[in-house]
Amino acid sequence: MNAPVLETEEHRALRAAVAALGKRYGRAYMTRVVAAEGHPDELWAEAAKLGYLGVNLPEEYGGGGGGIAELSIVLEELGAAGSPLLMLVVSPAICGTVIARFGTEAQKRAWLPGLADGSRTMAFGITEPDAGSNSHRITTTARRDGDDWLLTGRKVFISGVDTADATLIVGRTEDARTGRLKPCLFIVPRDAPGFARNRIDMEVQAAEKQFELVLDEVRLPADALVGDEDAGLLQLFAGLNPERVMTAAFSLGMARFALARAVEYAKERSVWKTPIGAHQAIAHPLAQSHIEIELARLMMQKAARLYDEGDDMGAGEAANMAKFAAADACVKAVDQAVHTLGGNGLTREYGLAALVVASRVARIAPVSREMILNFVSHQTLGLPKSY
Repeated sequence: MNAPVLETEEHRALRAAVAALGKRYGRAYMTRVVAAEGHPDELWAEAAKLGYLGVNLPEEYGGGGGGIAELSIVLEELGAAGSPLLMLVVSPAICGTVIARFGTEAQKRAWLPGLADGSRTMAFGITEPDAGSNSHRITTTARRDGDDWLLTGRKVFISGVDTADATLIVGRTEDARTGRLKPCLFIVPRDAPGFARNRIDMEVQAAEKQFELVLDEVRLPADALVGDEDAGLLQLFAGLNPERVMTAAFSLGMARFALARAVEYAKERSVWKTPIGAHQAIAHPLAQSHIEIELARLMMQKAARLYDEGDDMGAGEAANMAKFAAADACVKAVDQAVHTLGGNGLTREYGLAALVVASRVARIAPVSREMILNFVSHQTLGLPKSY
């Protein structure tokens, strides 16, 4: 698949190098890891050694000095090879970005080098049973107790908590001036007293497991708070925009993997002495899928560029659109790939059947397509809210 013309030579070189790494592992590797209830430690370690995990983090803390544009290339190419690393969305993209932009010098030195070289990982906890990812309805609260904070609440569908050294928790504190609750971000170590996790039994087959978190009066020191207590919402969205860009990259990688399998099969599979790819009923849907993937990638690149240039408002709109378009393109690509292969599309040999469930994740998480449509209708088109 040709690299987009909007990419620099450095981007194309990065894309080719990561694609080569992904090819050495491939779908078979990830399938074995999932079947064994393990984690993709070998791929994670090699990606870290090559500098890919922290490509977006500041050089002075061991990162590559790039941005979300570079990190999204890493995730997309690994996904296109069949070995996506979901924790790239969480650890360097969300948590690393928030700490790099808003953390204290001590927090940066404590966390960024480890996040960059892969020796440490951090999970991200925002979603709640009754609030979803609506930061205005989060009930996890933090209150002061002397110089400490006490954090209480519940989170659900939190990825990778079993392997993460800490979780960046979104809580709410009371504004002393207005009495209203406002979002704040706290670094919670995995072994903090009162911090418990319960694994959620999922149908989705993935190396990264999902957890429910229970925070029962978790005592945290004052320096567990990331950034300014009065700028929590700004800091939160500084992490959510990269999350949406990276979710788009995750979807595009999966879509490209499925499409490549379908195209290869359609070229080789013959019925009545003619490859099935010669029939327009097969060829046209695959061509349309390619178009949808390329269009979604262009929006993802726009979102990443806006974010890396510091345009948070513009990036917010573009990142939501990119996530929406990429998720739809992924679902359609996987569906058409399975349909192209027929019965073979449901076998383990071709590695597509499991993607039927996995491809739908990005339509739901980290924000539903309906909420993205709400965002665009309200923020972009200026239509009145229905809620």
